[in-house]
Amino acid sequence: MKICPTCRRTYDDDALNFCLDDGSVLTFGVDHSNAPTIAMNPRPTAPGHPSQGMQQGWTPPAATPYSMQPKKKKSRGWLWAVAILCLGILLCGGGIAGMFVYFASVANNNTRVANNSTNARWTNSTNPNANSSPVDPSRVEEIGLEDWSKQTSSWGTNEFKDGELFMASKEKGNYFVIVATDQYKTDKAATRVTVRNAENVESGLGYGLVIHSDSTPLQNDYAFLIDAKRKRFRIVRHDPEKEVAVVPWTNSKLINEGTADNVIEARDKGAKIELYLNGQLATSITNKQGPTGGVPGLYTGDGAKIAFKKLEIIK
Repeated sequence: MKICPTCRRTYDDDALNFCLDDGSVLTFGVDHSNAPTIAMNPRPTAPGHPSQGMQQGWTPPAATPYSMQPKKKKSRGWLWAVAILCLGILLCGGGIAGMFVYFASVANNNTRVANNSTNARWTNSTNPNANSSPVDPSRVEEIGLEDWSKQTSSWGTNEFKDGELFMASKEKGNYFVIVATDQYKTDKAATRVTVRNAENVESGLGYGLVIHSDSTPLQNDYAFLIDAKRKRFRIVRHDPEKEVAVVPWTNSKLINEGTADNVIEARDKGAKIELYLNGQLATSITNKQGPTGGVPGLYTGDGAKIAFKKLEIIK
């Protein structure tokens, strides 16, 4: 049985995804749209001065995790009718541009966020990633991920083992994000990380690299995400409480499938950002509305257990 989280109408058809009355995304009996915000590891803001409420804590010296749950989508049934109409026009010899406009219009996806905090340590590395373009080793700075696993939250898990940081959101439909603080910047730099799908499971939200992030996660950033199980990638931009699709899911032969390593890289060129997979250009975007600078981070979604290593910034 499915239930509408807005009007509470129930449906016996499990194949139905949207409410026929208000277009909300249906859930399996439990409405998570009002899940409470939970802060992790409360600590006083200063000695002898405890902060108020659940979100007490001090500004972390190196990294901050966030978790989020997608906001319920409005019904797009009318768009299917437009698609059918456009397909008919296309079969008659025209309407190609109209089809592109339609597919671009279904890419947006809003989100809501809840927050937590943790610590991380930064270290230097002289070993550039072998799967990307050669660079002067002195320009490569590797971010130590071992301390990012010291704390967990009710939304996600993270564990450092054998040189890899394993991250996963605790529920399907959620994603778990950790970003660094202001010590290192991704503007005018190449930022890359090596990821692998530890259990070779599909992730409808994806997992990968965050760049140009505000030190408060998911307020302002870009995320370059892959799903190795289906060999596809997407790019999203985060505004406060909203995730905007910049490039929708796109199939790519550049992605190594299964549990193999994939190197995800973003190169900031100012007005343009180039996105690479395993050292080869996958796509590029024009940065007109998004952030022009910020810090790096990691993103996992849909409960997939993802291993991260070699998070590097190359200036």
